[in-house]
Amino acid sequence: METNEKNIKQYKKIVKENKPKPKKSHLIMSFLVGGFICIIGQIINDFFSMKGFSMTEASNMTSIALVFIGSFLTGIGVYDNIGKKAGAGSIVPITGFANSVVSCAMEYSKEGYIFGMAANMFKIAGPVIVFGITSSSIVGLIYFILTR
Repeated sequence: METNEKNIKQYKKIVKENKPKPKKSHLIMSFLVGGFICIIGQIINDFFSMKGFSMTEASNMTSIALVFIGSFLTGIGVYDNIGKKAGAGSIVPITGFANSVVSCAMEYSKEGYIFGMAANMFKIAGPVIVFGITSSSIVGLIYFILTR
């Protein structure tokens, strides 16, 4: 028993020594890249608004454009490089969702369109969608009950 505790202490020491240290530069890059993606989204939204779309239509078109841009950049291998530098700054916006879907689709594309790409496309994004819908439904139900 004593040897096991010693091994556990050694293991924890090794983990602590080799654990990556958080850097402030990661936080700054995440903030800057996430902000830049939001600026691009706002420019696209303003463009559609100036073309005569209603606010709702412009917002929908902006989401579509950002998903396309994120998907395209993932397809040509650029978004992964952005993600390495930006961290959560590239994951949190809707472009990160597009990246997760397209990455899975690309990874399994060799297995065919149906059983490869289509079957595995939402491996990463699927649980996020399910959790989002479930949690928003629960919060909506709680809000409904409390405001009645």
